Amino acid sequence: MRGVMRRGLRQRTERKWLLAAEPDVLEELRRLRARVTHVTGALAATSDGVVLAHDTAVEAEGVAALTAAALGVAQSLAGATGRGAFRELLVRGENGYVATYAAGSTAVLTVLAGDRTNVGRLHMEARRSGARLADLVGVALSRAEQPQP
Repeated sequence: MRGVMRRGLRQRTERKWLLAAEPDVLEELRRLRARVTHVTGALAATSDGVVLAHDTAVEAEGVAALTAAALGVAQSLAGATGRGAFRELLVRGENGYVATYAAGSTAVLTVLAGDRTNVGRLHMEARRSGARLADLVGVALSRAEQPQP
């Protein structure tokens, strides 16, 4: 019982620090949209589907949940085929792209882009943003691990 209580307390503390990082995460999402033409939205989430920040008109919680599900399949596929750890996933639909990038080991970046998007540019800039988000999330989680007064 104590283990469950400690885990719950740790998760609440982590969530508090992750939410404190939201302004910086949101600013990175906005910079990404400004750097890549035809990007229509972006969101950062934990790998289990909790939205950290979003800059999109679509329903962010639903997209984060679907991203978490797709991430699980992508990780399994990469592992089963000997391709190593998950890095990115690209889905092309009739009206554009949905791209998901690893942002460290605990977060992901999902980007929505139109069908005229330069995919090479999208990958380059989103990978950079994913690395920046990984740093922001890492700092937030390290603060959560520090003893609280």
